[in-house]
Amino acid sequence: MGCAVAITLLIAAATLIVTRLLYVLHRTGKPHKPPKPSSSKGSAPQPLSTLIVLGSGGHTAEMINLLSVLQRDRFAPRFYIAAATDNMSLQKARLLEENADESSSSQFMQIYRSREVGQSYFTSVLTTLIALAHGLWLMIRIRPQVILCNGPGTCVPLCVIAFIFKVVGIRWSSVFYVESIARVQRLSLSGLLLYKLRIADQFFVQWPQLQKKYPRAHYVGCLM
Repeated sequence: MGCAVAITLLIAAATLIVTRLLYVLHRTGKPHKPPKPSSSKGSAPQPLSTLIVLGSGGHTAEMINLLSVLQRDRFAPRFYIAAATDNMSLQKARLLEENADESSSSQFMQIYRSREVGQSYFTSVLTTLIALAHGLWLMIRIRPQVILCNGPGTCVPLCVIAFIFKVVGIRWSSVFYVESIARVQRLSLSGLLLYKLRIADQFFVQWPQLQKKYPRAHYVGCLM
């Protein structure tokens, strides 16, 4: 009798999870209605807490260029995350915020890398688990409403965790992914994962041939 009850509960739980997963996959890519402002009619919409994932080199240069035209009052507070071994990216983000005189609405954090350049795939299993655990702690702490990323491997664990949060109902974080301008014919590994797994709510590419190859992507032209 007890075994039958346990099996029934497991089936019910699995059904709920699958149903929720299908709902999240259905909603991914569709506009997410922001919460209505609590004040009087006609007031401005509430700002959205935003996680910005930075990558070394060209990734950060592209992201800073994108952020320079961002409607900043709509995306606040802003949380910048870069790999633990990448100090230059956070310095550039701090400079951007200081120039905008809005450093008080931003925070800067670091996360362990899943895999360093040249690291063996065998040892990367352990570092990936560590990165996932660290990413989980950061995501529970931040719980962003929007995630902006453009290709660094650092973004994958965070976006996967955000997707899991959607499924279990912790937080609905809209993931906006902008593929690097350096990707002309094919997506980066990070982009391919987020595209194929339908984790990114909005996926943008900067070359028309990529949009033809990946039809769910949106062609926005060169942003640099």
